[in-house]
Amino acid sequence: MTWQGEERRKHTDFWVKTARSLTIIAWLLFIVALIVSHFAAPETDFGIVRYHDLEVRKFWIKPLTNYLYVILWCAALISYVSMIVNRFRARRATDNRSFYVKLLLVIIVAWVIYLLLNVN
Repeated sequence: MTWQGEERRKHTDFWVKTARSLTIIAWLLFIVALIVSHFAAPETDFGIVRYHDLEVRKFWIKPLTNYLYVILWCAALISYVSMIVNRFRARRATDNRSFYVKLLLVIIVAWVIYLLLNVN
């Protein structure tokens, strides 16, 4: 059932724009976390690497993993604030339900749990 009444909203207000901006910032931080994770994670031991007897790093780089934790928790906090703002500002059935922000928060929490279990 769709709403048939008169639309009184002329434009998006400050809080809706803030929620959208926070969502964009959280996704950008997630992308930065992916880049930092690429450099902090152990290197993969491919067959060609073993063939040429190249040395492979098999441990996480601790300073980068500390930055990774900070970036991930900041992204989680920002996405949570965006969900709170969106919860109180989006009241109609046609408003955005912020599925991607919830998905981002779940991915970040799962990633932090993975890092806590696997980083020595």
